[in-house]
Amino acid sequence: MSGHHCRFCFSELRQSFCDLGMSPLSNAFVDSQRLAESELFFPLHVYVCHECWLVQLPEHESPQQIFDDRYAYFSSYSDSWLAHARRYTEDMAARFGLGAHSLVVEIASNDGYLLQYFGGRGVPALGIEPAENCAIVARGKGVETLTRFFGVSTARELAAQGRHADLLLGNNVLAHVPDINDFVAGLPLLLKPNGVVTMEFPHLLNLIRLNQFDTIYHEHYSYLSLTTVERIFAVHGLVVFDVQQLPTHGGSLRIFARHAANAGEPALPAVTALREAEQEAGLADPAVYGAFGQRVREVKFKLLEFLIGAAREGKKVWGYGAPAKGNTLLNYCGIRGDLIVATVDRSPHKQGKYLPGTHIPIRSPETVSEAKPDYLLILPWNLQEEIATQMAHVRDWGCRFVVPIPDVRILP
Repeated sequence: MSGHHCRFCFSELRQSFCDLGMSPLSNAFVDSQRLAESELFFPLHVYVCHECWLVQLPEHESPQQIFDDRYAYFSSYSDSWLAHARRYTEDMAARFGLGAHSLVVEIASNDGYLLQYFGGRGVPALGIEPAENCAIVARGKGVETLTRFFGVSTARELAAQGRHADLLLGNNVLAHVPDINDFVAGLPLLLKPNGVVTMEFPHLLNLIRLNQFDTIYHEHYSYLSLTTVERIFAVHGLVVFDVQQLPTHGGSLRIFARHAANAGEPALPAVTALREAEQEAGLADPAVYGAFGQRVREVKFKLLEFLIGAAREGKKVWGYGAPAKGNTLLNYCGIRGDLIVATVDRSPHKQGKYLPGTHIPIRSPETVSEAKPDYLLILPWNLQEEIATQMAHVRDWGCRFVVPIPDVRILP
């Protein structure tokens, strides 16, 4: 027995899904003056609930500590993510007739990466973002942003002001809330009677099939399937009426939901088809979850074999990116500066700092041309095509790109 209980249905958690040992907070980057100080490490052990099949990481650090003013993730430094946000804006405005009469509210709106496009179309928009440093950047783009965590309290506050949403969205936030019941219960309170909720989140089925264990970190409290999300939403008066499968973050879902009282037409065929696919894949079978841990260990062994082999051959390996998933991967594998000299990242908020736990230095992408490494390990593997294009010049001196997930691969 784990001693932990499901954050949705409160059943005791009895089965391990993946144990990645002890790890620091994935975005707790280290300043040079703090390199000699100790860091806090927390268990990274994920369980699955046999009652509702919610895969989850017990809360070991509060969201207030994770999403504070030092939070270093800014969405606008990925060109492909900005393009994704722009397409979403265009599609939703067309599908739901959004205009100057509407209100779009985004939960966890980060630096205004998405709402800026609604503003550009003349659609009123409001961001709700817990990290003040991100909110400041968003306001600089003209995006009205409240510094809040979302839940019933925030929803009631806005509803009392008459600020109900025609479109209420959250991209990669549903997995980030420890009190998922409070979060989802707030959605219908803020939603207009005929309004629509969209939520995007990495799909648990892809995490299992493609060994995406590095997407497990302390910011991600839950790992979600359509089947489980439907159950959670139904308890709080919402019904999922459509779902789209997206390539983002290694394979994500975008669900569409509305008030159950105004459900109207039945769910679209895509919802039924995906429910059946999850059932056929065994997402209600304990054995499927039990087999995942060994596959994770195999990825670790193969990555270490590659890096140790490269070091023995006198080859120099650098990383590209300083994403949360990369920090999970490096800490789980016990990789330090003797195997990866440095990593580079486009975000100036990370440059000059060190990765948590591993203390690998983060530099600007321009420094790669000076160092001329033999290999560039792409840590944000979900952006490998974008990165390989941006850094194509490294091939001039024979540098090769390496991708660690789902298996270690050297790109041609």
